[in-house]
Amino acid sequence: MSTAEVNVAPNPAWNDPAPASRQRGAHAIAQTIGSKILIQAINAGTGIITARALMPAGRGQLAAMILWSQFLSYLSSLGIPSSLVHAYRRHPEKRYDIVATGLLMSLGTGILVTLIGVVFLPHWMQRYPAPVIRYAQWFLIITPICSLTYTGKSILEAAGSFTSSNLMQILTPVATIIPLIVLALFHALTPFNSALCYVVAAIPPFYYLMLQVRPYVHGLKPSLDIGKLLLSFGVRSYGIDILGTLAFQVDQVLVVNLLTPAEMGSYVVILSLTRTLNVFQNSVVSVLFPKASGLPKESVLKMSEKSARVSMLVTSFFAVVVYIFGPILLRVLYGKAYMGALNAFRILLIEVTLSGCVFVLAQAFMALGRPGIVTFLQGTGLSLSIPLMLVLIPRWHILGAVVALLASTIARLIFVFLGFRLFLKAPLPDLMPRLRDFEELRAMFRRRRAAEAA
Repeated sequence: MSTAEVNVAPNPAWNDPAPASRQRGAHAIAQTIGSKILIQAINAGTGIITARALMPAGRGQLAAMILWSQFLSYLSSLGIPSSLVHAYRRHPEKRYDIVATGLLMSLGTGILVTLIGVVFLPHWMQRYPAPVIRYAQWFLIITPICSLTYTGKSILEAAGSFTSSNLMQILTPVATIIPLIVLALFHALTPFNSALCYVVAAIPPFYYLMLQVRPYVHGLKPSLDIGKLLLSFGVRSYGIDILGTLAFQVDQVLVVNLLTPAEMGSYVVILSLTRTLNVFQNSVVSVLFPKASGLPKESVLKMSEKSARVSMLVTSFFAVVVYIFGPILLRVLYGKAYMGALNAFRILLIEVTLSGCVFVLAQAFMALGRPGIVTFLQGTGLSLSIPLMLVLIPRWHILGAVVALLASTIARLIFVFLGFRLFLKAPLPDLMPRLRDFEELRAMFRRRRAAEAA
């Protein structure tokens, strides 16, 4: 049967449901947190497997091969994922054209940046053997798929289908860890076949995404007017996407060039371990922006302030726990070979807590249609990071990288705080925890458990 003969029933997630039928904010956040915790647990498992099997040098080569597809897909987004969420919520009557146009634009940018990456990588990865560079170039073939998946996630969340978005994100680590376990059991793990496991794992979530959006792009032609609409917001928010990508990955891009493979391996291990603490703040952001877009200013400000306060409270608690038990975690989970990065690991715990808070507060500017402001504010702070890394990494190696990250994050937090007063004409965000925050947090998880039991 041809595709044209298939009569596909509309996916309920893509309707423009009334508020009562949408996933409630607290429930969506709780569900997203649960999925993020599962994802982080699986990612921790893949990290432990590869770190122990490959040792620091091999782990560094693996990181150098798999870094680029996701980095380049985020870097070339043109702000389309954020603008798609904004346009979808503001113009629900045009949602079909918005979806089709957004996906086509993401595909085009993904292909373009792949070609650029193939030319660029050999000049940047000069510390690595020729086979590692060649494999890194081949693995860029997955970049357009990463671009489409990144945009697809925003589409699902804009439609209020957080369950589908969470499931799509879970598929990637599951598809990664299964072949890694098989190879580890046969003592056959190498940097190359480990990298292949990570790359191939991008296919299942992409296939799932295509099943979700197929009824809404089949037979539709992308619209030039919609493209202009997406770019008008996207170009202004593109800086935020770039800055977010650079804030989380520019350090890895630089250490590939400035550190040895063994140092790179140790750095990636401690970075991945501390990034697990972002689970709560990332979950809040994935729900906050779609929910806040289109709301009155006062509601957006209150929602953003409370979300930042509660998420930072939870992240800080777990950061203290990990700080205390960090030496045991590194030694038992990853091995003694990574203990030399302990001091850098502890500094990263502070950085990851503050950077998550910056990310949450920035959503207020996005939801109020002022993405250009936060782009400028964060760009000013992040501009400190690259020169600091270029100076400190050659001197202090891994420790230099994390000190530069922390300094940049503190600057961005200060600038975003001041942006509330100067540009939104609002009071500075109040991040002091309240007893009511604890009570609401506990109530949220009680509702989540009750829903799961039902």
